[in-house]
Parts: sequence; structure tokens; C-alpha cells
Amino acid sequence: MGESLAWVVGWALVLEYAVAAGAVAVGWSGYMNGLLISFGAPLPEFLRTGPYDGGTFNLLALLISLAVTGLLVIGTSKSAKVNSVLVAIKVAALTAFIIIAFPAVKDPNFAPFMPTGWGSPMGGAGVLGAAASIFFAYVGFDAVSTAAEETKNPNRNIPIGLIGSLAVCTIFYLLVGYAAVGAVGSQPMLGADGLALLSGSSELAEACKGSEALVCSKEPLAHVLRLLGYEWWGNAIGIAAAMALPSVILMMLFGQTRIFFTMSRDGLLPPVFSKIHPTFHTPYVITIITGVAVSLFAAMFPVGILADISNSGTLFAFLMVAVAVMVLRKTQPNRPRPFRTPMVWVICPLAIAGTLLLFFNLSMYTIGLFVAWAVIGIVVYYAYGYRRSHLANGTHAS
Repeated sequence: MGESLAWVVGWALVLEYAVAAGAVAVGWSGYMNGLLISFGAPLPEFLRTGPYDGGTFNLLALLISLAVTGLLVIGTSKSAKVNSVLVAIKVAALTAFIIIAFPAVKDPNFAPFMPTGWGSPMGGAGVLGAAASIFFAYVGFDAVSTAAEETKNPNRNIPIGLIGSLAVCTIFYLLVGYAAVGAVGSQPMLGADGLALLSGSSELAEACKGSEALVCSKEPLAHVLRLLGYEWWGNAIGIAAAMALPSVILMMLFGQTRIFFTMSRDGLLPPVFSKIHPTFHTPYVITIITGVAVSLFAAMFPVGILADISNSGTLFAFLMVAVAVMVLRKTQPNRPRPFRTPMVWVICPLAIAGTLLLFFNLSMYTIGLFVAWAVIGIVVYYAYGYRRSHLANGTHAS
């Protein structure tokens, strides 16, 4: 479909991976701050959250982002081993939460079942707004594909990784969400107009002061267990989250650095970005630059804003993949296809319609940021990448 369009999608993936890594780092800091408070060693309040969330600077989110960046510089094989341990801890913690919270589920906690309706014309609230925000979860599945060059037998293992992780995670999402809301209620925070306050807004931060509502908690699963009287288990979940969430940050940073690495290798970004460390054999320059940028995002912005910004890039990228699959079926019908999309003329149009529906249910603020980011990307491409592209010039990376 042309390199310029491919560039725009790659540029959108910066929002998908880098900003998402910052969002998870903020989530990690919420659990870690909760543990420090429980153990009587809290950080000063102004260092617990960013300026949009009632604080000044999220110190722990910055530190965990830099720590994960250092791990990625050392090497992906070492990172993968650590990641496997962290994922096992995470699965065990979620399973324990489901077992403990499930018996506490009560029907009245689901009433009203849709307290904020389907959504508002401005987006960002209601069922569709929540669906757009939850799309944030798909970044992790998408990241599997970015590791194709470093995977043994990718034709077999990449589909297994994608479909298998999607199936397992869907089951966990459903059970954890049902147990959490069913045990304590959804308790939405509404403004004077009766509409739900947007996640990540200063209005929500102000309304949440002193509230124990689930929507206000920075450590929701631990918070649910503490409300149910399981203080020890709440702390245990908090410890597990503090140990396991860095694995998510690691995977998202990994995906982002590999995208930049490939762009640089193709001449679209400066060649220094694809420079390999002589000892660790990793793209260390772009890894360090990305890690520092992510740490600053995490230190300044709340989860809600970061997640929605990430979603805008994710939804655009997924939409363009669906379009590209249909275009290739027409322009290159005999192309070898190790991965095939069944019922392509049904699946792809449905995917396009779904991503557009969710995109326009993000907040107008988020959509505006996405458009501004896309414009910046186009300027960067025509100012630098277009003239140096190996594809456009018929050259090859050294």
C-alpha cells in the first residue's frame, strides 16, 4: 500500500507500545505505593502520582521503567527467562483472587447493570467507551508478532502464541472482572451532569479523595480483597502485582524497540537507532532512548490518559492491517501465505467496522492527540525518511 502509509502505521505503533508501557508502569506504581502504605513506609504524597492525578511526579513509575529498560539492554534471552517467572507469579495471583472473591459475589452489586449507559456523543464513557479503553489489552497480544525474527519456527509458534494467549487471557479477564465488580460493586463516580467522570481526569481525582470506590483505587484487586476483610491476601496480591507487572512493561518496550530498529534498518530513521551492542547484541541505543521517554510519560500522566492514547494508535494499526489483508488478496492472489485469514471478506470488514466504532468512542481529547501525532509523523517522514528510504532509493542497509 506504499511506504508512506506503512510509515504512518509504524508511527501510530509508537502510541501503541511506548505509551502503553508507561500506562502499565503507572499501574505498577499504584500497587507498590499501596504496599508501602500498608507496611508503614509510604512515599511523600506528591511523589506517588503525576500532576493530572493529584500529585506532582510518579517516582516509582519512572524507576520501574528505567529498570526494565536496563534489563532489555542486557539481552532478550535473559529477559525472556525473567519474564517466564513473572508470568507464572501473575497467573497464580489472579487465580488466587478469583478463588477468594468469587464466593463474595452478590447480584445487587450488578445493579444498575449499565450505570453509564452505552456511551456519550463525546466518547470516553459508557459501555463503548469502556470497550475502547479495554482494547489496551490487545497490545500484549500484538507484541507477540514483533518477535517473529527472534522466534524459532515462527510459522508454527507465532499463531500458537497469539491465539493461545488471547484465549487464556480472555478467560482471566472475564472471571476477574466478574469477581471484582460482583464482590464490591462498580460504584461509578458521576459529575454534576450525571455523566461518568472520565478516567485520568483531574475531576475524577478530586472526586475520589477519601473514597473507597473501586474506580478510585490505584490497586484495584488488592483493594477488593481488603474491603472483603482479607488484608493479608490483599497484600499478597499487591506483592504479586508488583513482581509481575514489570513483565508487561518489558514486553511492550521490547515491541517498541524492535519496530524502531526495523524502521532504522530500512533507512526511515537515523542509522544509529539500529546500532547493536557489541557485547549484549541488542539495539541498545533505541532501547535506552525509548526507555527514558516511557519513564517520563509514566512519571507525569495517569493510567486512564495513557491507556486511551495508546488505544488510538492500536485501533488505527489494526484497522490498516485488515485493509491491507484485503488489498493483498486482490493485488497478489498467488502470494505464499504461511498465515491465512479465513472468510477474509467477512472477517476484515467486521474488523474495520469494529475498530472504527471503538476509535470514535475514545474521548475527543484522545482523538485530537492522535491526529496531531499523525501529522507530526507525516512531517518527519517527508523531512527525513522519504529521502533516505532504502526501499524508495533501491539501496540496502549495510
